[in-house]
Amino acid sequence: MKVLGISGSPRKGHNTDRMVKEVLSTITVETEFISLAKKKIGPCIACLGCVEDNICKVKDDMQGLRQKIVDADAYVIGAANYYSIINGLSHCFLERFYQFRHQEGKGVCGKLGVAVGVGGRSGDPVVENIKTFFQYNQIDCVGTVSAQGVASCFTCGYGETCKVGAVYMFFGPGTKINEETMPSLDKQPEKLEEARELGRMLDARLKGFAAAT
Repeated sequence: MKVLGISGSPRKGHNTDRMVKEVLSTITVETEFISLAKKKIGPCIACLGCVEDNICKVKDDMQGLRQKIVDADAYVIGAANYYSIINGLSHCFLERFYQFRHQEGKGVCGKLGVAVGVGGRSGDPVVENIKTFFQYNQIDCVGTVSAQGVASCFTCGYGETCKVGAVYMFFGPGTKINEETMPSLDKQPEKLEEARELGRMLDARLKGFAAAT
């Protein structure tokens, strides 16, 4: 049995990566973590080239991920909250699962999934988006976890003065960026434990599958 962890955040090594890894950390079967940062993955172009064989014909980095997706028994998919929806790179990645849906294709159908969302205010909208993709692809969602991450406005250099940025919106005018106001997963130990517990739940489900076969 194998679990594939995917972080769709374009910011490698940040909070989405960490949350996905926290889920994976309590899984005892084989796991693999992949960051989509710097990968070139475009959207589904509705060419229908995948209809006959369930293989997408668009030539980009998704080609190298396809077999890993097929070989996995479960997925931990993490994404970032951009404008209260899933970030574009993650959306493109999940759109390309369309290649598995033809002629009762069984590439991902019936497998297990965990949805992870991280956002400057909340990751909740993201996990709902991922759950929708799971539903369309008949992936059984074991559970979800969302946490507050660091919006880019905290590190852009103008966060304290920009009136349309996340710092102003979330904390109000005059807010100074410092250790107290900077969001951090270390300040959310309950979210980290929630992620680990989801890993345990996923692990137990997979072991149950293995015992039944």
